Amino acid sequence: MLAYAPLGWFPLIWLTLGGLFGLLGLAATPRQGACLGAAFGFGLFLAGVSWVYVSLSVFGGMPAPLAGLATFLFCAVLTIFPTLVGGLFVRFASAGWLRRALLFAALWVLAEWLRGWLFTGFPWLAVGYAQAPPSPLAGFAPVFGVYGVSLLSVLLGALLFDVLKGRFTGQSLSTQRIPLLAVGALLLAGGLLSEVQWTEAQGEPLSVALLQGNVPQDMKWRPEKFTDSLRIYYRLALEHPAQLTVLPETALPAFLDQVPGEYLDELKKLALRQQGDMLFGIALADAAGGQSRYANAAVSLGASPLQTYRKSHLVPFGEFVPAGFAWFLSMAHIPMSDFTPGESRQAPMRLAGQLVGANICYEDAFGEEIIHALPEASLLVNLSNVAWFGDSLAPAQHLQIAQMRALETGRMMLRATNTGMTAIVAVDGRVQAVLPPFTRAALLGEVRGYAGSTPFVRWGNWPAIILALLLAGLTGRRNSRAAHPI
Repeated sequence: MLAYAPLGWFPLIWLTLGGLFGLLGLAATPRQGACLGAAFGFGLFLAGVSWVYVSLSVFGGMPAPLAGLATFLFCAVLTIFPTLVGGLFVRFASAGWLRRALLFAALWVLAEWLRGWLFTGFPWLAVGYAQAPPSPLAGFAPVFGVYGVSLLSVLLGALLFDVLKGRFTGQSLSTQRIPLLAVGALLLAGGLLSEVQWTEAQGEPLSVALLQGNVPQDMKWRPEKFTDSLRIYYRLALEHPAQLTVLPETALPAFLDQVPGEYLDELKKLALRQQGDMLFGIALADAAGGQSRYANAAVSLGASPLQTYRKSHLVPFGEFVPAGFAWFLSMAHIPMSDFTPGESRQAPMRLAGQLVGANICYEDAFGEEIIHALPEASLLVNLSNVAWFGDSLAPAQHLQIAQMRALETGRMMLRATNTGMTAIVAVDGRVQAVLPPFTRAALLGEVRGYAGSTPFVRWGNWPAIILALLLAGLTGRRNSRAAHPI
């Protein structure tokens, strides 16, 4: 976990995956390989997504033993994917250091990709996220996306293992020359690609204010605290004028038609001071076919006409109830947990002279969905409320995911959150500015819109996935009785 945010010691992921590659080479049977993959995966997920327990128990109100069991089972399900990698690798690995390294990397990435879309997907902790800047492999993100970066990271780890193994077993330097050159070539190519300008800035700089209200999650939805939330965000907007002001997800804890019209008029006046716009998160309610439907949405006010974006990729158990799991939600007290998804492709919002690709919270974990708004959108904006996860790893991990989205798309990413981490991410994936978590403040800055397309915007994840499939097919042995020495 030290390779991921907040520490970001990215070379550690190469060494740990290289170690797993070496252990799998010692496995005598696919079952042993599967057990090794399971042990690695369960440790990764239990350490990396332990914040699920916080959301269920501390803020969801679920009894601690049940929340612990639910978190354990969730991590166990995620462990299925590295378990498959371990078993399949031992089953199909052939002789030859390069073929084995390529097969291991291909299997790992295919498992990550499956995890990212199966059962609505959970792409958190993909290896590529640990390679956000300053890793040299970040340069591959605009070309191949996060899964392509994962592929190269795992390959690099396997190659490093071969190099270190050679050193300890007394192999000659000439024997290690090729894997060493391959490692150097990957790092050099990534560094060179980092210098490529895939998109171009357009228009004048735009002033932005990203508001972080720091409203405690256990207080936010209490009716008696509703006025306090309105007052907090009005005051922040009043004191920090900008051409584009962004409030977090569900910043106003009510349905839009429940917010006093006078208050919305005052917000619009604040936006018009700079002839700009304000974007805020709120729930929408409408009746369709005689039934009430609810949406987690972002709504704009200001110089531009009123516009809305409805969240399309909802969080299972948090925003909708999977069939057969109503009993589970009855044990947790999660408000606004039965939304209707918006359209998967929604036009960018015209705000403050930019075309804004809006997304809400968890949606920015899905790079291939973010590019639906591109190349038209010149700026990406994420509205989040990760207060559900308290002072855990989740906010820092989420910011690292946003860095990858900026890299993939060649667009700046603005993040307005309730408790952190509110940030401006530059087009090169580096964090330009960030507010301390759990503070009430506004992040002010100047940003640029960008035009053009990266290769990832044009092709999405498919080049990386097709490459992984080809590598798996070409490097896996066909004779199941062949030996698999390390």
